[in-house]
Amino acid sequence: MKGNLVSLISRIHEKANRLILEELKLNGITELSPSHGDILINLFRTKEITMQEIAKKIHRTKATTTVLIDKLEKFGYVKREKSKNDNRYTNIVLTVKGQEFKPIFDKISAKLNETVYKDLTEKEIQNIEMLIEKINKNLE
Repeated sequence: MKGNLVSLISRIHEKANRLILEELKLNGITELSPSHGDILINLFRTKEITMQEIAKKIHRTKATTTVLIDKLEKFGYVKREKSKNDNRYTNIVLTVKGQEFKPIFDKISAKLNETVYKDLTEKEIQNIEMLIEKINKNLE
């Protein structure tokens, strides 16, 4: 079945997104989408980050990142603040609502990982991640 990998990865991505959306809905959250996850995880790790840094970290254009941030801001998860170090930059920071979302985010992430890796051994997990990372580098 050579040549089926991209299709398989696409189906995995689609099913993972469906699981995330179902879990968000079960937790009463309907305004977020899986594409917000990359932004939120970076904010959970760093507390504040510029739009440009987010775009780079999530491998999206600044325009796409702006749309995602605008939606997160509209629903009260993040806010923009002028940088204390350099007034030319605006940082994106979590609001209280954004911080309170972290336990739900962690729970959904754990369920997703549990589902994805359910029938795999530790060695299989290491191998598949190493191989997919190798393929990812081929596409850079």
